[in-house]
Amino acid sequence: MSDKTQQSCFHCGLPVPQGSHYHVDIKGEDRDMCCHGCQAVAQAIVDGGMESFYDHREGPSRRPEDLIPEQLEKFDLYDQEKLQQNFVEVDESNVKTASLILEGITCAACVWLNERHVKALPGVLEFQVNYSTHRARVRWDDSQLQLSDILKAISAIGYIAHPFDTSRQEEIYKKERKLALRRLAVAGLGAMQVMMLAAALYAMDYDVGVDESMRDFFRWISMFLATPVIFYSAKSFFVTAWRDIKSRQLGMDVPVALAIGSAYSASVYTTIFGGPDVYFDSVCMFAFFLLSSRFLEMGARHRAGQAAEELIRLLPAVATRIRESNEDIVAVDELSPGDVLLVKPGETVPIDGHVLEGVSSVDESLLTGESMPCVKNAGDELTGGSVNVESPLTMQVDRVGEDTVVSGIVRLLDRAQTEKPSIARLADRVAAWFVFAILLIAAVVAYWWWQHDPAHAFAITLSVLVVTCPCALSLATPVAITAATGSLTKTGLVTTRGHALETLAKATHFVFDKTGTLTQGRLHLADVKTFNGMSKEQVLQLATLLESRSEHPVAMVLNKAAEKQAAMAIDSLISAPGKGVEAVIEGEVYRIGNLPFVTELAGELEGFEIHKTVTSVGMCRGNQWLAVFELEDEIRQQAADVINELKRSGITVALLSGDAKEAVSNTAEKLGISEYLYAQSPQQKLEYIRKLQVDGGVVAMVGDGVNDAPVLSGANVSFAMGSGTQLAHASADMVLLSEQLDHLVTGVTMARKTLTIIKQNLGWAIVYNLLALPLAASGMIAPWMAALGMSSSSLVVVVNALRLRKK
Repeated sequence: MSDKTQQSCFHCGLPVPQGSHYHVDIKGEDRDMCCHGCQAVAQAIVDGGMESFYDHREGPSRRPEDLIPEQLEKFDLYDQEKLQQNFVEVDESNVKTASLILEGITCAACVWLNERHVKALPGVLEFQVNYSTHRARVRWDDSQLQLSDILKAISAIGYIAHPFDTSRQEEIYKKERKLALRRLAVAGLGAMQVMMLAAALYAMDYDVGVDESMRDFFRWISMFLATPVIFYSAKSFFVTAWRDIKSRQLGMDVPVALAIGSAYSASVYTTIFGGPDVYFDSVCMFAFFLLSSRFLEMGARHRAGQAAEELIRLLPAVATRIRESNEDIVAVDELSPGDVLLVKPGETVPIDGHVLEGVSSVDESLLTGESMPCVKNAGDELTGGSVNVESPLTMQVDRVGEDTVVSGIVRLLDRAQTEKPSIARLADRVAAWFVFAILLIAAVVAYWWWQHDPAHAFAITLSVLVVTCPCALSLATPVAITAATGSLTKTGLVTTRGHALETLAKATHFVFDKTGTLTQGRLHLADVKTFNGMSKEQVLQLATLLESRSEHPVAMVLNKAAEKQAAMAIDSLISAPGKGVEAVIEGEVYRIGNLPFVTELAGELEGFEIHKTVTSVGMCRGNQWLAVFELEDEIRQQAADVINELKRSGITVALLSGDAKEAVSNTAEKLGISEYLYAQSPQQKLEYIRKLQVDGGVVAMVGDGVNDAPVLSGANVSFAMGSGTQLAHASADMVLLSEQLDHLVTGVTMARKTLTIIKQNLGWAIVYNLLALPLAASGMIAPWMAALGMSSSSLVVVVNALRLRKK
């Protein structure tokens, strides 16, 4: 029985609560425990046959919750809904999406390991890491696991993950750069000193009169200089390799760590116990070359991912909020929908909203790529990140946090850069097997040379391990994709899917919607026909008076065209939905609306030819026709040039529209499109695209409306106009924020160039290994030369990909 006078827990030493019923039999005695946790830990110790632990401990054991690292406790905070509002999206089915930053990523193999590990968690629907920015995009079912579970799983394999934060990422970049510089400096200094000693050692090999003690002295000095290079500069290679091995994966750092570790160990053994050769020079040079390559690659990654960072940095940290006529400077994070802000000339619009008061030009170039500022009036939308140029504006906040345009663009860009095209997935699979092949070939080479020339077996095996590291193979695609998407974003064409560029490069057909895509999507007054002695100014003023209470798009166009309203009073006004407006003015009945509606009152208009390619609006006074207003949707300025350029690129262009035959044929004729269909429903458009695909076509679709969403999803690659609906954006692979159609041609050109560079990079990586492997296996490449060749191959791939950043 337990000792009833015992007041403290036998395991942790804390008081045992009254009525506690937790006990564990330890060495034949029933010991009291304060809680279920201590009971479980103590029982585990007993079951493991380690009861002697309690005999030798110097004090009470820690409580189970004390064993949880502080970092893991912090992870649980991220499960709070209030905190998640700032960085998590939730859809209707309770599936959540978040952007994370990963610390500890050193190479493409780290990305591969994290993706494999997290995707294996039940409830994780998608997890992709952008190697260039170290940002990850995760989608998970919140009913199956929490965000903290994902963060803890990443921590379990030696990495740190936390929600994306701009300032935190900049801090990580600086920290990463400083650490890389320090390691590179130590490796560089060590390599230079060891190489000088190695030159002397090589000379001693040809001078039989040299004292052995001098050779041993130089070896000891070389070992002393090489040790910090191995245990400090090259530490990251061993850490990453150990992570891979623990996870039963063969990453790219496994052969690197094996080569460095075995060469250093063999050299230390030879230094202490004697032997023919040491490899301190090769080890230091290998570490230095590889660190140099990764340092330059790190800079390239940071530059390639700058597009998203620049968008985020557009937003200021503070804003001027107006409350009860008082102006206060507040943090942007504190703003809520409905807040009223003052944006002074030269200031950046802090968040999405609309103008309440004021008129000013606003520069949206960094968002849309459009160089000319646009004028904003009361009621116009303002996008966070744009710059107020001329006059003060008072605005009201409409959207905050993840709902803003900039957040949406960054989210889409992240998705595009983390999603991998098929060619990248193939390269990753090849790289994983390639590491296994390298180790197998190295073993075969070592065995063969050990049988034929044991003295050179180790050095040649070392060269094989070093020269064939598949870094270039895994870097070939992600750096190119990141550089290309970043470059396109600066022109106003945002890539939202990883496969988009690869598919666009192979596009054989471009299918356009008409309204809002090839045309502006906004009516303008093309012509005014007047009758019965009325002037153009008179009918416009009268039309403005009749439409003064209407919000119809036609009314907006007529109101904009007239300089002022007619100075007359309306006695009564009746709106006929879908037809027009009837009003009584000074005892006379006026009508404005579609032609059948006006004809009912005024009778047929004789001698007037109706153009079916335009929208005709009639106006009458009693039985007298006063005017016919002809409105049409204006074709975008660059449309004809873009169509011609696409044709010259070997692409077939088609026009699909739900509009009437006359309007569609007129647009097609003006733009030189021979293949067009009119009065098309979304289902008919989708069937047309599927027919092209069945015939072997790769179809690119450009649209802007809700009705275009199914067609955009069905196309091989799709574009949504920046002014289009949110559903169109969500369904599209690329979003044309700039509204400049010529950027479509830029996208095609960039996509083809990107695919070419990816193939060049993969080709270079394969050819390099095919040439280097037999040379190394035959003993023609020294270990230090292998290190230089492997590092150079990675740099060639990165530099080649960065050509995509040039305009």
